[in-house]
Amino acid sequence: MIKFSPSLLAADFSQLSEEVEKISAAEYLHLDVMDGFFVPNITFGPGLIKALRPHSNLKFDTHLMIEKPERYIEDFAKAGSDLITVHQETSAHIHRTIQQIKAAGCQAGCALNPATPIAELEYLLPELDLVLLMTVNPGFGGQSFIDIMYEKIKRLKKIIDKHNYPIKIQVDGGIKPANLEKVVAAGAEIIVAGSAIFGQEDPAQALKEMRNLVS
Repeated sequence: MIKFSPSLLAADFSQLSEEVEKISAAEYLHLDVMDGFFVPNITFGPGLIKALRPHSNLKFDTHLMIEKPERYIEDFAKAGSDLITVHQETSAHIHRTIQQIKAAGCQAGCALNPATPIAELEYLLPELDLVLLMTVNPGFGGQSFIDIMYEKIKRLKKIIDKHNYPIKIQVDGGIKPANLEKVVAAGAEIIVAGSAIFGQEDPAQALKEMRNLVS
């Protein structure tokens, strides 16, 4: 079953608990944490995640787009994250960081920017619960899907299937009803969508319509 992780970044921040309730039929809530260094934007930290935790039964899918994420793993785990994803590009000792996430009691994911080859994860794949493929350059919502990423998703799916790794492929960036079926056909299993869900007049209906496309 295809799962959805609506991105809080596209929600109305003046009424976050109400916004999260609108997408309660999803499986995850995607939490984009940006530090203004790794990406040219600043969002929020563990304090906001902790404040939201009592208001949702969704799995909290925390995506750290920050330099040296190993400094904050414990903080985000204690705030209520269920899954923590770090970027391969941000940690000098990524294997150690993944082990740190697991030791904190969370599932561990690793993200790749569009230009980062899958080969960078070759020796890390056995340790991962999830690989997040960015299909736009991270930092801002509302960007267009980079078409060459369909091939990247297919290539990763082939590697995972060949080795029978228990890894889910998550895809984030520019996904909307018009390209959702193609993204899923390529191998994506968890769909991150911000503008296509929270950016719509009725987020609950938008989520339902996207799910119906791939059910």
